[in-house]
Amino acid sequence: MSQEIAQEELARLEAEFDAKIAGGQMIEPKDWMPERYRKQLLRMMSQHAHSEVVGMLPEGNWLTRAPSLMRKAVLLAKIQDEAGHGLYIYSGAETLGTNRSEMIDQLLTGKAKYSSIFNYPTLNWADMGAIGWLVDGAAIVNQTVLAKCSYGPYSRAMIRICKEENFHNKQGYQIMAYMMRGTKEQQEMAQDAMNRFWWPSLMMFGPSDKDSPNSGDLMKWKVKLQSNDDLRQRFIDRTVPQAEAIGLTIPDEKLKWNPQTRHYEFGEINWAEFQQVISGNGPCNKLRMKQRRDAHENGAWVREAAAAYAVKRKSSAA
Repeated sequence: MSQEIAQEELARLEAEFDAKIAGGQMIEPKDWMPERYRKQLLRMMSQHAHSEVVGMLPEGNWLTRAPSLMRKAVLLAKIQDEAGHGLYIYSGAETLGTNRSEMIDQLLTGKAKYSSIFNYPTLNWADMGAIGWLVDGAAIVNQTVLAKCSYGPYSRAMIRICKEENFHNKQGYQIMAYMMRGTKEQQEMAQDAMNRFWWPSLMMFGPSDKDSPNSGDLMKWKVKLQSNDDLRQRFIDRTVPQAEAIGLTIPDEKLKWNPQTRHYEFGEINWAEFQQVISGNGPCNKLRMKQRRDAHENGAWVREAAAAYAVKRKSSAA
C-alpha cells in the first residue's frame, strides 16, 4: 500500500513539474525536480563554470605581452570577469545539491569536461582578438538563449554574464579591426588567428542534436530552447558580415549566401578533430590541466586562510 502511495505522490510531483515547464515557469532550488533534470543541469553548469576558469589560462599568458598599457588593462579586466562568471555558475550549481570543491575535484581528476576551444594554443596577440570576437561571440549566442532557460539560478546568472561578454566581444573585434588597418605583418597575424579559431568556434556549439544523447531531454525541459545547429547558424550569419567589414576572409571555400533561406551555407565541420580534443588529445589539453592543477595546489594557502577567517568571524559574531 505504501508503495502505491509513493508512486501516486511521484506521479503528482512529475505532473506539477511538467505543468510548470509547459507554462514557462522557472524551476527554483526549493522545487521538486526529476533526478535526471538535476543531473543534466549539474553537468551543464559545472562544465560551463570550468570553461570560464580554464578559459583564463590562454589569456593570462598574454597579460605581460600585450602591446600597450590600455590593452593590458582591458585584458586584465576580461580575465577578472571570467573568474566572476565561474563564481556565479559554481554558486548556481551548488543549489542543485553539490559543492564547489566536489566540482573542482571532478575537473582536476578528469571526470568533468570544459569547452574544447580552450585546448588550442594562443600563438600571437591577434589570438586575443580572435578569442574575444569569435569565442566570446559564440558564447553570447549560446548564453542569450540560456538566459531564458527553465532553471532560475542558471537563467539569472546568464543575464548578468551576457552583459559582460558583450564587452569582451566588442574588445576582441576591435583588436582584429585595428590589426587589419595596420602593417602587412599585422594583417597576416589577424588572418592567421581567424584561420585557426574559426572552425573550433563552430565546434563550440557541439554536434548536431541528432547525434547528442542529452539534447532531447534538455529541449523537453526547456533547459535548451534552440538546437545546436540553429545556434551555430545564427553565429555564422552574424559573424560573416563582421569579418567582411574589416577585410578578413572566412577560411571556408564552401561558404556562400543563400538568398532563398537567407542564411549562409558552410562547409563540413571536422567532427573527428572535435572528438579528439574532447577526448583529451587536443594540442593543449595536458598543458591546460597541468596549469589548472598547479594553480589549485599553489592556491591552497589562500583557501585555508579564507576558511580560517570565516570560522573566526562566525565565532566572534556568536
